[in-house]
Amino acid sequence: MPDLRRGVLFGIAAYTMWGLFPLYWPLLKPSGAVEILAHRMVWSLVAVVAVLAVRRHWSWFRALLKQPKKLALLTLAAVVITVNWGTYIYAVNTGHVVESALGYFINPLVSVLFGVVLLRERLRTLQWVAVGFGALAVLVLTLDYGRLPWIALVLAVSFGVYGLVKKKANVGAAESLTVETLVLLAPALAYLVYLESSGQATFGHSTPTHALLLAGAGVITAVPLMFFGASAIRVPLSTIGLLQYIAPILQFMCGVLIAKETMPSSRWIGFSIVWLALAIFTYDSLRTARAAARVRKSARTLDHVVT
Repeated sequence: MPDLRRGVLFGIAAYTMWGLFPLYWPLLKPSGAVEILAHRMVWSLVAVVAVLAVRRHWSWFRALLKQPKKLALLTLAAVVITVNWGTYIYAVNTGHVVESALGYFINPLVSVLFGVVLLRERLRTLQWVAVGFGALAVLVLTLDYGRLPWIALVLAVSFGVYGLVKKKANVGAAESLTVETLVLLAPALAYLVYLESSGQATFGHSTPTHALLLAGAGVITAVPLMFFGASAIRVPLSTIGLLQYIAPILQFMCGVLIAKETMPSSRWIGFSIVWLALAIFTYDSLRTARAAARVRKSARTLDHVVT
């Protein structure tokens, strides 16, 4: 199979798994969101260490210990992804699947704003139009919910910060997740010990299936991340940009069709504005990528003629 096609399939697999997460977390009840989060941290470390053991890939760890800046960035990434994971689990298990999908729909627009504010990037006209429509959508949905859609905003901002920090750290997916979960291991274990000692723990006190599902939280965290890493090195960034919409689309469908969350007309209007913003954003990204590809092709042709 050609490398590009394999990369696309890996990307589809990763985003499909992430999109179906709303079907998994409710299976972990009666565990609360924080207990699920703690187990996710612990079992994610177990899963990713198993992957590294199979690959016999450990040499990176000693080299990383000599790079305090990267360790600090990964520690920050661990804190930010904890906020993201915890908010998402809470949202799904309290009937806010659609709002969580909104967070991942607007995440690309938030990332663009980070580029302007933090990296001093200049936006193209259509990018500004897309961001403007995104802001309008948040306003419409604020009026619809009667409150700021804080779940969506926390998810979008935290995941945007996470992506920015991971880009700065420039560490592989498995290696990064290992360090992040190591950072989170102590507080996660401490909380689980507290739950056990206070008689509030559910792990091992419910059915064997429930315990397996809690442990499986680590596997379903690590596997799509591995697929994403394999995809990211094989396909263009523009393709990844298109594939990323698979996850929130599936999350939205889970919320509307399976969880049967209420969708009044005003909420449909808000989401329609978001989708319009993303359509403009995607069109502009593809157009820019094609123009850049034509320039590179012309440069190569010119070099060939000259030589």
